[in-house]
Amino acid sequence: MKKKENYFYDDAYKQIRDKILNGEIDPSTKLTETKLAESLNISRTPIRYAISKLEQEGLIKNKKVYIPTEKDIRNIFQVRTLLEGYAAKFCASYISVESLEKLEESIEIGNTGTPSEQLEANFLFHHILVSETNNTEIINIIDRMQSIIYMFRRIVTLQKRPRLVEEHQEIFEAIKAGDGDLAEELIVQHLQKDLEFSINRIDRFEQNNRL
Repeated sequence: MKKKENYFYDDAYKQIRDKILNGEIDPSTKLTETKLAESLNISRTPIRYAISKLEQEGLIKNKKVYIPTEKDIRNIFQVRTLLEGYAAKFCASYISVESLEKLEESIEIGNTGTPSEQLEANFLFHHILVSETNNTEIINIIDRMQSIIYMFRRIVTLQKRPRLVEEHQEIFEAIKAGDGDLAEELIVQHLQKDLEFSINRIDRFEQNNRL
């Protein structure tokens, strides 16, 4: 996929994803390529790609918005806990100096950035840990859940879950010190807090309210 084409595909994906998460698309509405292309003023090919990607990520099922159940949410967090716990432990021994610096930068932005910058910093922190494993299977599994993970990330970041960034700092310090067991333990606790915070607020998404 060429760079320009990739931009249009990614833009279509993000626009549709955000409309779903902002409650701008009724869950009862069938998502057709033609209607979405007209409403977004985008050609049907990027729309087709976006729908397919959102289906893979679990945000669309049977051409309609899919509202995750509590069981769905807990299952996703269980997978994240296993994989990101392993990633944090791995990073304590093998993370590159450059990636360690990027982790620290993401924490700084999480403390001082704008809401959109903090949202991106939250993504980068977890993305760096997973990417550093260089395990394509782990990376692909996490990628297939990205839309749902993004929904949780919006909740915990924009609704300011207590100690969110402080926990990133603690995980970073454990990794920097080479303490894999502690890094794993801390990220498991971190994701568990994300889970409980999200479940207590997920009804806002189900009611199509803006998060």
